[in-house]
Amino acid sequence: MQHWLLAYGGTLLSMLALDALWIGLYMAPAYKSALGDLMLAQPRFMAAAAFYLVYAAGIVFLAVAPGLRALSWQTAALHGAVLGFIAYATYDLTNYSILKAWPLGLSLLDIGWGALLTAIAAAAGWLAASRWG
Repeated sequence: MQHWLLAYGGTLLSMLALDALWIGLYMAPAYKSALGDLMLAQPRFMAAAAFYLVYAAGIVFLAVAPGLRALSWQTAALHGAVLGFIAYATYDLTNYSILKAWPLGLSLLDIGWGALLTAIAAAAGWLAASRWG
């Protein structure tokens, strides 16, 4: 059980830290510029927390676990990249297909970020479980 908690913790903490930097420092102006009035003044923190908790569990199940079975952080990262690409593409391409003001460039950037973020988070979860589990 400790093994999986470490995998989950490593995944969640790395994802939170990286996404905070990405959204908070780098992308906030781009989101505000592109989305304007669609943006809330303050995020809905409970919804954000629910996303991170659920998504981290999905990363552990679909990416970290296969990496641990293969004894390979590369397997975890690859599975994470595929999961991130699919998850973020689902969100971004749905928004692009139904919202007038949703820019394609933002979607493409976000999909790339989702793949990279999820790959790194899966590798971090793998490392935490492998090293300390």
